[in-house]
Amino acid sequence: MSCIETIQAYAFRSLGYGERLLPRSDFTLCEHFTLIGSGMIWNIYFGTIAVITGFFFANLLAVAKNSSSAVWRKPAEWFIFVFRGSPLFIQFFFAYFLFLEMKGFSPILDAFSSAWLGALVVLFFNTSAYSAEIFYGALRSIPKGDIEAADAYGLSGWHRFRRIMWPTMMRLAWPSYTNEAIFLFHATTLVFFSGFPAWRQKGDALYYANYFADKTFNPFVPYPILAFYFILLTLLIIGLFGLVNKRLNRHVPKERRVKMRFRPSLIR
Repeated sequence: MSCIETIQAYAFRSLGYGERLLPRSDFTLCEHFTLIGSGMIWNIYFGTIAVITGFFFANLLAVAKNSSSAVWRKPAEWFIFVFRGSPLFIQFFFAYFLFLEMKGFSPILDAFSSAWLGALVVLFFNTSAYSAEIFYGALRSIPKGDIEAADAYGLSGWHRFRRIMWPTMMRLAWPSYTNEAIFLFHATTLVFFSGFPAWRQKGDALYYANYFADKTFNPFVPYPILAFYFILLTLLIIGLFGLVNKRLNRHVPKERRVKMRFRPSLIR
């Protein structure tokens, strides 16, 4: 099978399209790159949806945690504490078995035991908790002079938050939030490695990299390819978030702008 035929057969293998049987022997580099690249579709799906939805929920959690009312502050604090205090791997594990138990209550809940929804919910909660803490720290770091100036102009409540506090909070938090987005995409490799099974071998990039490593007893080919794909994805995220950061800091003098720095974390 030529490389073109391999791409045609396995490019969308992770979604259930194309050749159903995986290669068994005489693995080529083209098969490695194609199947692992096909699995990246799932990693991009999990990361993109979780980041977008988690961004909005994290803003709500940050505002709730900053509230003077314990009715809003305490639930937000406990939510953030639980999902930041427990390992993501354990969250996947317990969530899968919880969703399995929920299947018996209603057929509508069956989808939660599948990775496309159940794992997405876990990632949504996890990134919301981490992002909320970042946004909360930025919210507490807003210069008092900005708030006093808003009060002097007669802005209060929602108008003050939308026009003064929220833009400043985003500007201060964005570099750290960029790192959180990168970590989240990396964390998507735990989905099929933990509790959620790959139905009909429709797994992510790590699933296929692990398949090749098990069959060839040589992890030094598939895993560097996996790392190569994630490096490209990381560069793309840095580029896109960098454009947003530039937009948020467009009115700030260059010497006062918050610069983006990638700070890798060893433990999620």
